[in-house]
Amino acid sequence: MRRLLAKLARLGARVDERTPAHRDRAVDGLRALALLAVPTGHWLVGGFTLDGGGLHNASPLATFGALAPASWVLQMLGIFFLVGGYSSVLSYRRRKGSVREWTAGRLRRLGRPVLGVTAVWALLLPVLHYGLGVPGDTLHTAATLVVQPLWFVGVYAVITALTPYCVRASERLGARAAVPLIGAVAVVDLLRYGPFADAMPSWLSLLNLLPGWMFAYQLGVSWADRRIGRRGAWLLLAGGTALFAVLLLAFHYPMSMVGVPGEARTNSHPPSLLVLALAAAQSGAAILLRDRLARLLRRPALWAPVVIVNLSAMTILCWHQTAMLAAAVPGSYFGEIPGLTAAPDTGGWVLARLAWMPLFAGLLAAIAGFARPLESPWDRTGTARRAAAAVLAAGFGYFALAA
Repeated sequence: MRRLLAKLARLGARVDERTPAHRDRAVDGLRALALLAVPTGHWLVGGFTLDGGGLHNASPLATFGALAPASWVLQMLGIFFLVGGYSSVLSYRRRKGSVREWTAGRLRRLGRPVLGVTAVWALLLPVLHYGLGVPGDTLHTAATLVVQPLWFVGVYAVITALTPYCVRASERLGARAAVPLIGAVAVVDLLRYGPFADAMPSWLSLLNLLPGWMFAYQLGVSWADRRIGRRGAWLLLAGGTALFAVLLLAFHYPMSMVGVPGEARTNSHPPSLLVLALAAAQSGAAILLRDRLARLLRRPALWAPVVIVNLSAMTILCWHQTAMLAAAVPGSYFGEIPGLTAAPDTGGWVLARLAWMPLFAGLLAAIAGFARPLESPWDRTGTARRAAAAVLAAGFGYFALAA
């Protein structure tokens, strides 16, 4: 154990020494925190039921409504978009080529891992079904879970492409550039939840997709431009918290930040005004804690894990559901296992799921060794192979969405 600790200490020291002095450790730390919240949240609410040998999705939130406040902490996409906007504007200003070249490069970095995971799963499906006898219901459930977090990458890619416009808006309006975005979401929420809700078309909520997730990104752009100081951060924290409380207590928004089976309303798909209120409060807190977090991450033992998580960002986003399925699918052959394949309808399930999570993390680390190269530029991949990967990815996407 001492040798292992000593080895980890040396590794941390090397990572710390190789970190450039200008590296913003606080922003990287916030990104790592938001990244880790994604698999943690999905693993906690990603329950299953076993019916006829096949796995089906089931959320513990349907039974344990009291757990909903935990989603206020685990829903950290606001932080992710905040640091995404911050980092993107710095990269945008440092670019050496044209705006088009910069945008294309960012989109390729986001697209390669998505194409990789979906193409690999397209190859796995027939092997699992015809070779190993995995039931079709289980494969449909698996496909749905794999695709579930990928919507985020698509939305993030669109917003990244709009970075030049976000920069111009920040230069002209500062932090106020985010106000029209929250206003647009408020108007859509009023229409779909207000007195005329019955007359509104079902697609109306989709209008919240872009402004809802762009809100925190725009704040990040203004933060990078030094247009948000401590006073603005306190305003975001206090205003976001107050709005959050009013929406919950006076307007009866759902308490959970994620969808709950059986509920008529959801906050996250697409985002409601409650999501933006939480993002505002989280953004304000993050800006206020930046200096303290930067000092904390001067310690090599804390900084090294942050670097590792950031280097594996897209792997974590794209493959964490696969890690959970790598345990649940084989487990389904042994019947109902508490916390894994048994229905999430007892208090014991929650404790059992917490016990399973280290295994999920270990499986994700093992998968990362295979998946990380998929994030690198495909310089040695010919046109034919890229086209084949695209066809496989499209086929898997159709299978998942048709399920």
